[in-house]
Amino acid sequence: MLLGREPADWDVATSAPPEAVHALFAGSSWENRFGTVTVRGEPEVQVTTYRSESGYSDRRRPDAVRWGTSLAEDLERRDFTINALAWTPDDPAQDPPLATPLAPAQDPRQNLRLDGRLTDRWGGEADLRAGVLRAVGDPERRFEEDALRLLRAVRFVTRLELRLDAATELAIRRHAPDAAHLSGERVRDELVAWLRSEDPPPSRYLALTESLGLLAPILPELAALRGVPQDKALAGDALDHSLRTVDALPATDPVLRLAGLLHDVGKATTLRDGHFYGHEVVGAELAAAALDRLRLPREHAARITAVIRQHMFAYDASWTDAAVRRFVKRVTRPLVDDLFALRRADTAASGARETALGGFNELAGRIALQESAPLDERALVLDGNDLMAALGLPPGPAIGSLLALLLERVLDDPALNEHETLLRIARELRDATVIASRAED
Repeated sequence: MLLGREPADWDVATSAPPEAVHALFAGSSWENRFGTVTVRGEPEVQVTTYRSESGYSDRRRPDAVRWGTSLAEDLERRDFTINALAWTPDDPAQDPPLATPLAPAQDPRQNLRLDGRLTDRWGGEADLRAGVLRAVGDPERRFEEDALRLLRAVRFVTRLELRLDAATELAIRRHAPDAAHLSGERVRDELVAWLRSEDPPPSRYLALTESLGLLAPILPELAALRGVPQDKALAGDALDHSLRTVDALPATDPVLRLAGLLHDVGKATTLRDGHFYGHEVVGAELAAAALDRLRLPREHAARITAVIRQHMFAYDASWTDAAVRRFVKRVTRPLVDDLFALRRADTAASGARETALGGFNELAGRIALQESAPLDERALVLDGNDLMAALGLPPGPAIGSLLALLLERVLDDPALNEHETLLRIARELRDATVIASRAED
């Protein structure tokens, strides 16, 4: 609100103990030792009891939490001065020397008012006005308490267009190796927040992450691309190219953006004679390890590794329609859209002309003409039960093999996807198999 922006949500702090807050709001929940009660509604509101913390042996969570009665004490445990601000619509009963009256926010684009009192012991409003991100108190202690604050600093500096206070920046650089000890989930959530950003683009977050020495601890596979040469129209190395690729993908699809970020990680170890032989295969393996470390949901990780593995596909105008259908079967229909999106972003990040996409656009058009064609076994007009009933075969691998052979015939000629026709072909295939087996005997 101080910036004249509509708040996304509100967090509430109170001197009331959590059990008292929980009793006040029906349907609220309190399931943690940090005194945070979730009050249901649209939107949900997190209500946290004033507290002080001590000991951060795992550099993530406090070893001890003590309920407090002072707002000033509660704000003292915050990470940055711009986050150590509290607002109340009425004059607060406690800490009156720290509360100052506020004038309404003056921004013609927003219908926001900030009548009330601001508690700002650490100079957060002044830092916000000056465009500075400063740790609360001793920056060394703040980052020792929680290494995630290292990455949060990147987010606030980039999103709010701030500059780092000198002492805070020095402490971040000194504690950068600590980011390697963060849980995969916490790094993942921060990274996804960057990947969802449209303005500024993700490359800005990632560039600052690298410059502060934080990229290698959290994504060593990506950091290894620095210095790997690229023969591209646009200047820069493989890391520069990867960051441009991320920006060229849609902010509405952070999973695809993550694929773009990691699509060339295999180049760090595959450069031979000016070429990156098999970098897509190596890259898919490296990406799988990174995504497992980040605890990315399995379906998202599978999508990313598949698109990285396939992103070097080559198309030739001499392909037959059957070859087009086999390509779609091999990569799967949902992945086709991802592959084309990545290749377009990859091409844009290389500085290549739009004409370089001519072949891919042609392939996309040809695939569109095959939308009604059967492209996998589920699209066949019969299934394993039909084959067992008509051919008198027991369940087993032979049924799967027959279906696969039938699909191959249908990929060559979709007109064969007719019930009686496929049963006839299945009988022929079964009989040929039996004859071949007898000959071998």
